[in-house]
Amino acid sequence: MQFIVENIALLSIPLISAVVGWFTNFLAVKMMFYPIKFVGIRPIFGWQGIIPAKARQMAEIEVELVLGRLLNIREIAGRLDADKITHLIERRLNQVLKRIVNDVMQESAPKLWAMLPVQGKNALYKRIEMDIPNVVKKMVHDFQNNIDEIVDIEEIVVKELTEDPELINEIFLKAGAEEFPFIIKSGAYFGFLFGLVTMMLWYFYPIWWILPVGGLVVGYATNWIALHIIFEPKHPKVIGPIKIQGMFLKRQNEVSRVYAELIQKKLINAQVITKAIVHGSGSAQLLELIELHVNDAIDRYINVALPYFTLGVGSESYYKMKQLSAQRIFEDSEKFLLYTHDYANEALNIEADLREKMQGLSPEDFEGVLRPAYQQDEWKLIVIGSLLGAVAGVGQLYLMGM
Repeated sequence: MQFIVENIALLSIPLISAVVGWFTNFLAVKMMFYPIKFVGIRPIFGWQGIIPAKARQMAEIEVELVLGRLLNIREIAGRLDADKITHLIERRLNQVLKRIVNDVMQESAPKLWAMLPVQGKNALYKRIEMDIPNVVKKMVHDFQNNIDEIVDIEEIVVKELTEDPELINEIFLKAGAEEFPFIIKSGAYFGFLFGLVTMMLWYFYPIWWILPVGGLVVGYATNWIALHIIFEPKHPKVIGPIKIQGMFLKRQNEVSRVYAELIQKKLINAQVITKAIVHGSGSAQLLELIELHVNDAIDRYINVALPYFTLGVGSESYYKMKQLSAQRIFEDSEKFLLYTHDYANEALNIEADLREKMQGLSPEDFEGVLRPAYQQDEWKLIVIGSLLGAVAGVGQLYLMGM
């Protein structure tokens, strides 16, 4: 009976090593992403997922890859057709501008506006309506020529990712949809193999430290090997009939498709660009552009429809009127641009453009899509896995009766 018990205990070593390898790798993957917020007592006693904890740094790495090297915002903006945009917002703009004219005139020159006959007001409305397409086209062209000053898309994307760590988690999880499960499963496979070696050593040299050290090696090596299988070799190597390449790099076309789709859906699209235009650091430049064209338009409207208006209202009120008009149009610009989103997303064609350029990256550059998730504080995960493996080895000592 004692012989049977001893042999069962001996045979349990590779099985326990497989469980330890699986669990340490499972824990390592989970600790990369969760918890989203710090749990514990700062700064030492607790944990926050590596990626959420480094959300801004991770965001900057991803944005540098996409916007710094793959997409050119000026080139993308040049795909927008001014005539098409004018057509999409013209009707809404006509409706809003009549209200803006009434509000601005009542605020800047209430008496004169009240005295103005209906025919005069209608003449002004008509002049504005006729000139809207011309003004919008000029503004679109100026926007395209000055987009670097008006739209800091990198700023808004980094801000979105930093404020929403779950989104950056989603990017890495979808990009590594096959690699992360492989890391977990491979822990069991490699753990079992290392366990066989530990079992043989224990059989011939039943020294107390063999099992804790074996557990430590399992916890360390299963993580290390899995990471190298994912990214190495970078370039395909042919050994007889077998072609070997890092798992992630081998999936370059598939990952590029999934990644590009997610980036357009969640980060770089007409909705996000609109937000960057209106609320980003370049919004002051957008207001200046609107003021330039609105001031020019108002001068033309007044001179044609109401040639003596400026004298009656006074230069100060006239200036105030133009300033208020530009400000109101700027404040309503996000509402106008809503009507262009579907067309803009189709015209910008960000998903197809990004997918094609990602598929053309070298393996060294493509590795940067997923590698940052592993590089940040990777050593912590390996150390934790090693310690857990050593603890499991100590537990095996008790199973062996030592």
